[in-house]
Amino acid sequence: MAGPTTAERGERQQLDSGPPRPPRIGWPPLSRTRVIVILVGLTLLAGGTLWTLYGSQWLRVERVTVSGTDVLTPAQVREAADVPIGSPLISIDTDAIADRLRRKLPRIDSIDVTRSWPDGIDLKVTERKPVLVVEKGGEFVEVDDEGVRFATVRTAPKGVPTLEITRGPAASLRRFGTERLAREAVRVVAVAPAAVGRDLRTVKVRSYDSISLELSGGRTVDWGSSEKSRAKAATLKALMKASPGARHFDVSVPTAPASSGS
Repeated sequence: MAGPTTAERGERQQLDSGPPRPPRIGWPPLSRTRVIVILVGLTLLAGGTLWTLYGSQWLRVERVTVSGTDVLTPAQVREAADVPIGSPLISIDTDAIADRLRRKLPRIDSIDVTRSWPDGIDLKVTERKPVLVVEKGGEFVEVDDEGVRFATVRTAPKGVPTLEITRGPAASLRRFGTERLAREAVRVVAVAPAAVGRDLRTVKVRSYDSISLELSGGRTVDWGSSEKSRAKAATLKALMKASPGARHFDVSVPTAPASSGS
């Protein structure tokens, strides 16, 4: 009996070995020499990059640019920033510079410190703006819209009203403190009608519930506390329009306002 033919034997071997394998796709295996060459190249590239950033003279701080100042001068900001000229630009700690500026110059509200490649540091300043001043020893302490006392000046800024925290009930001062009462005054100023803001001369705070405004022409406003200030502002605006000759306005209870004097 004759054995299997060559074709039959090939077909049986193919069945025994399973389905045909797909051709291998990908990079050919790297030789040891090629791997070493690649690693050496990457090391040199990394070393060159580090040297360029930290060791070369091309990327070092040569200038400090200041923008956004109003009362402060660029020279004051640069001096307080104390940026190390000549240091590698990549090594500059921008957060530390920002913290240093806010600590040394309380007039700064926010500061943006950025690297300006290849050789500069940019300082973008936003200054605090006074909304009230407190007279103290012949000078004036500026208070911003958050109630922060940030600077003392010899001359009061033009158009900024004075804050007076007078001796009211001792319990109110113990409970709230002068800083809290100053913030309450700021809240009132922030929502006062524009016409009142233009004529406002003094904000008097006797206690948390007793805030009054003194306007030009001897006019006064009893505001009460800073609670419901928006409603009080709207009521005062309507009251002043209805009684243009009045000298005194009371909006401490906005649902029951009153005006008097002529």
